[in-house]
Amino acid sequence: MGIYLNPDNSKFEEAVNSAVYIDKTGLIEYTNSVLHTMQDNVCVSRPRRFGKSMAANMLTAYYSRGCDSRRLFAGYKVSESVDFEKHLNQYDTIFLNIQEFLSRSRDVREMTDRIRKIVLRDLKKEYPDIDYFDDTDLAESMQDVYAETKCPFVIIIDEWDCIFREYKTDKEAQEMYLDFLRDMLKDKGYIYLAYMTGILPVKKYGTHSALNMFDEFSMINPGPLAAYVGFTEEEVGKLCERYGMDMAEVKSWYDGYSFGRGLSVYSPRSVVSCMQYGKIGNYWNQTETFEALKLYIDMNFDGLRDDILSMIAGETVPVNTESFANDMTTFRTEDDVLTLLIHLGYLGYDYESKYVFIPNSEVRGEYVNAVSVSDWGGISLALKNSADTLKAIWQGRPGQVAEGMKQAHFETSHIQYNDENALSYTISLALYAARNFYTVHRELAGGKGFADLVFIPRKQFPDKPALVVELKWNKSAQGAIQQIRKKEYCQSLEEYRGNLLLVGVNYDRKTREHTCVIEKFYCNG
Repeated sequence: MGIYLNPDNSKFEEAVNSAVYIDKTGLIEYTNSVLHTMQDNVCVSRPRRFGKSMAANMLTAYYSRGCDSRRLFAGYKVSESVDFEKHLNQYDTIFLNIQEFLSRSRDVREMTDRIRKIVLRDLKKEYPDIDYFDDTDLAESMQDVYAETKCPFVIIIDEWDCIFREYKTDKEAQEMYLDFLRDMLKDKGYIYLAYMTGILPVKKYGTHSALNMFDEFSMINPGPLAAYVGFTEEEVGKLCERYGMDMAEVKSWYDGYSFGRGLSVYSPRSVVSCMQYGKIGNYWNQTETFEALKLYIDMNFDGLRDDILSMIAGETVPVNTESFANDMTTFRTEDDVLTLLIHLGYLGYDYESKYVFIPNSEVRGEYVNAVSVSDWGGISLALKNSADTLKAIWQGRPGQVAEGMKQAHFETSHIQYNDENALSYTISLALYAARNFYTVHRELAGGKGFADLVFIPRKQFPDKPALVVELKWNKSAQGAIQQIRKKEYCQSLEEYRGNLLLVGVNYDRKTREHTCVIEKFYCNG
């Protein structure tokens, strides 16, 4: 048993012993199915805090000959697989955390030399009697070991892409690193599985597409590994029952990464923290400041700012992900920025429709933080003042509400401010702070039609009034109130009798002014 060759299973044991552990051992069934096939090179890219390292540790515990993990996997899904015993702890397994090596090195050349020397040390310690042709050459030495022992290798590399995140503009260093990986991994018959995990997919470098043998599973197309991106709805539902958390609240805050066929995935770090601390909160973003997001959404591409605002307001935006160079510096179009944000977890992606969207309330808060400190004119001010605008509704001050709408009023190249739909974007931004207290529904069915916006108080705020907001363009705010009553939009809000506010908002095209009317409504009278 070595440190990097055939390590023990202690890291996976820590995960299994944790208060919240979700069984993702089904991933092993997939890797077993591709062992020693044309598909045995697997690259999995996920955002930070989405369980990448845990999966790598799990695979290491399963394949490494340096431990006996039968007890650890007992009772979990993979133990029921017909191939469970066949591959359990049967391979010379090399585990490398590239970030760990990089942090101990002055540059990429020193890092790759360090990896070679350390793994070679473990190899020679494990197999001292091998006749090595060149005991300074890692690939040759692995070949020599395999030729004599006939025991194949499994290579597991965590944080494989950290070079491209920390040496963003150093093309020479990046190419040197890719050459190192290619020399170690490509076309090596003694490697039965190469599994890499990181945030970015494999870097595209023309002739330096050195790792083109990898099957890639990303946030854009996770393929058969979609269920292992994060926590599924069923898994989160069981956790909510166990910890007494409200499933609807948890879904609103941490769900939203959709991968087709009805599969929706939750941010695992956030769900675990929510269960442990017993309250909804921003957990995923605690590992990185919103300045990272601000850097990208402030880029000067036509349409980018407009699309960000649309998504903050709850809309989806079309995107072309094909031109993305899989790095953090090559941005030729707005689409490249949006594609990076998908990989970073700041956007969800619908593979079928090719649309992006902000996945949940937790991530939407990151955008608001970033916009609030950016030079986005009235929008930044409106978001900062949204709590005051909401309070003005509660206190029945329509003039201040109208002023808040004015601050949030924006013109864009593709969303002209000329209808009620565009007005709804303004309202969503002006009342952004309402998301702290309410679940917001657009076009909610009620009575004889659909209410434009309905704000339902979250369970922990039973004293807050429900809000029904009707929007008019070039008509009248009072007419909006009359429509709410006439079409009986409040019919489904009986439980809020006596604690329900009607809000009518109109934008006058000629005067360019917003007006607002606020009335209290009793559902039975």
